[in-house]
Amino acid sequence: MSAPDPARDGVRCMLMRGGTSKGAYFLASDLPDDAAERDDLLLRIMGSPDPRQIDGIGGAHPLTSKVAVVSRSTAEGVDVDYLFLQVGVDTATVADAQTCGNLVAGIGPFAVERGLVAATGARTTVRIRLLNTGDTATAVFTTADGRPDYDGDAAIDGVPGTASAIELEVGGGDDKPLLPTGNPADDLDGVTATLIDNGMPVVLLRADDLGVDGSESPTALEADADLAARIERLRLAAGPLMGLGDVSAQTVPKMILLSPPRAGGAISTRAFIPSRVHTAIGVLMAASVAAALRIPGAVGHEIVGPLGEEDTAIEHPSGTFPSRVRVTQDAGGVWRATSFSLRTARKLFDGTVFPRPRR
Repeated sequence: MSAPDPARDGVRCMLMRGGTSKGAYFLASDLPDDAAERDDLLLRIMGSPDPRQIDGIGGAHPLTSKVAVVSRSTAEGVDVDYLFLQVGVDTATVADAQTCGNLVAGIGPFAVERGLVAATGARTTVRIRLLNTGDTATAVFTTADGRPDYDGDAAIDGVPGTASAIELEVGGGDDKPLLPTGNPADDLDGVTATLIDNGMPVVLLRADDLGVDGSESPTALEADADLAARIERLRLAAGPLMGLGDVSAQTVPKMILLSPPRAGGAISTRAFIPSRVHTAIGVLMAASVAAALRIPGAVGHEIVGPLGEEDTAIEHPSGTFPSRVRVTQDAGGVWRATSFSLRTARKLFDGTVFPRPRR
């Protein structure tokens, strides 16, 4: 009997909304072991490269061209491993330099759906190792009759309607400093910037330092070619300083413009991810912003609005994200952080996806 042909026989796949993103979730065992073969298959599944991804299941935007690969974990105290892959829309790229805090909201339910973890009554806890970054996440969510319950009253900005709440806690451990350079702020090609990684490597910039107000729409910011080119130059300069090396082909670090709050929150944000501007803000991007606001000398600290002990209202283009972080400084002066957030996720379909036969 011949080996299965993905183009003819299909690949088992679950499409899920996680937070304000959407992605294709796979068991690692359902994909090729070889990374190059896997990436080629995912490009054909998502329909890349094509601006509309018309011949695949991608949604023609970075926020909907994402993949989660999940497997049982061999790490002590961890249930499952999660590898995030950002699939290019109009480019034939599959990047693994970052994780996705939105898709992680769906990992626990997916693990239960696929039998990797057994539900434990009305509330189930799943420990997740984020392979891209080495961080560990804990997800707590509602289950009923041994299955995830997606119905609930929790609402998050950027997603219509309500769904069941998913509580997430993400921490980097004692060996991961919050500030990769050790400095609250650095000079980046003549611009003051904060380089910070609280689960997502980001560069924080004052919007007015780049000649914009910070209240512009994502569409308006994307249309400003000079601004986009300058931000990309700053991103390329930040990569080596953050230990990421040459980031020209990567989607990190994210570039976030900060300005004073306008809707009663702590800060207003516009996030370049990196070429498109996020219509909301990612979970771990928000966690990095919230942590920086608590560090004297960091970009944004001087313009921050109302700030709770751990709670931070991060304003973004489609509303406000409630980020919760715990920031500490050890005896050696090193800053560290743990983030907490409430997200929702929903299974959209479960079945077999058929990749394009060849690119």
